[in-house]
Amino acid sequence: MLAAVAVLLSLTLVSGLVFAGVQLMRLQSNFDTKPLNIGQGQPEIPADTNRDSMQILVLGTDNRDGQDSNNSDVMMLVNMAADRSHVTVVSFPRDLLVPLPACTDPESGLQFQAMDLAQLNGALGNGGPGCTVAAINEMTGLSIDHFMMADFNAVKELSNTLGGVEVCVNQPVDDPLSGLNIPAGVSSVQGDQALAFLRTRHGFGNGGDEGRIKAQQSFLASMVRKVQGEGTLNNLPRLYSIADTVTKNLTVDEGLTDISTLIALAGRLKDVDLGNVAFVTVPVVPYELDPNRLVLDEDAAQPLFDALIADQPVGAAAEEEPAAETPGTATPGTTPEPVDAEIDPAAIPVTILDGIDGTESGRDAELAKYLLSEGFTQALAGGLSASTSPGTQVFFAPGFDDMALEVAEALNIPASQVAVSSAVTGVVVQVGSDFTKGNVMEDTGDLGGLTGQTAAQVTCQSAFGY
Repeated sequence: MLAAVAVLLSLTLVSGLVFAGVQLMRLQSNFDTKPLNIGQGQPEIPADTNRDSMQILVLGTDNRDGQDSNNSDVMMLVNMAADRSHVTVVSFPRDLLVPLPACTDPESGLQFQAMDLAQLNGALGNGGPGCTVAAINEMTGLSIDHFMMADFNAVKELSNTLGGVEVCVNQPVDDPLSGLNIPAGVSSVQGDQALAFLRTRHGFGNGGDEGRIKAQQSFLASMVRKVQGEGTLNNLPRLYSIADTVTKNLTVDEGLTDISTLIALAGRLKDVDLGNVAFVTVPVVPYELDPNRLVLDEDAAQPLFDALIADQPVGAAAEEEPAAETPGTATPGTTPEPVDAEIDPAAIPVTILDGIDGTESGRDAELAKYLLSEGFTQALAGGLSASTSPGTQVFFAPGFDDMALEVAEALNIPASQVAVSSAVTGVVVQVGSDFTKGNVMEDTGDLGGLTGQTAAQVTCQSAFGY
């Protein structure tokens, strides 16, 4: 399940655990292991952990109460650059249909035949995580170096050990299916509520997997900011406590139990700029024969895979020109993609609201004045927002998606902070505490046109139906 989120952080944590061999030995004994790659005819190509880029597949399962699951609830591929300059985390939707390779179960010897098209999350049932590794290798052209798999307990225990992770929602969310129940605004979630935030499939966005993945990415980004901001990576006792919590809930390939490999991971993540830690979703489109399933958008996905293979940041994927979308077709709850349409700023009705801290700062008037100078002749200062927000957001009424992107571009607001809302008219900019000065926001990273966010971007989730 989404406890795989915990595994990503464990990479950061283990990186700092070079201070004492005895602690590493204890961590080593925590792991369960399974083979890395059980795809028939797929050779393993070991990487030099000191000099090469590293790909680590993070899997989350919904194992609980002693029940084993045959499906992976979360699939994230972590690419750590050879030069330590960037990290890319690619999410794969669980409803994604891909070719599955032939795999042999290492324990039973049972052989699973290759399939032309099947759900990626079902590869786990074809002999274990090594079959998911083989499937993603085949799909991307990569050779994954390691995997980590966790269950429900990992995220609950990690979030408790961290003392909670801050999340932001634009409306109250009460989802009885996942158990998530949080008010509008910022909440610190841990334990069962952290798990529910990551599991909910009907609480956010369009009520599907896209909204769930965006919530996962937002949670991860918040977690990375918390760990980095609190100096956790330099606090060895706290670091060990967290890593001990995580590793007790992990299954990994044998290569990740090797102490020298763990030590070689040191420094891979802790010094990376937050704007260079990117969480993106592999580009997909609905499957023609079943709109409830997804297939790769191959034209958009290939530049991403090429960038990963070449050990380039996701911004390198922008070298390929993305296909233009039809204006005004964004699905409710999704972030619209840029289109090559000319829009007159004077035609855009935009209101600026001050949502920084609940007191009048004058930011609405300052930014309205700036937009007026840029030709947005309908820009208005709207005063205080009804709520505060840690992240600036651009809301747009259905049909105003292209106009919203034009406003976001003028203010340098990331696309991850642009969302549709049935509660607004035209375009509304709610200024948050990440935009307290200047006419444009500071750069927080480049996703190369992909859907997702960087760890530097503060995002809030919209409840399903808004």
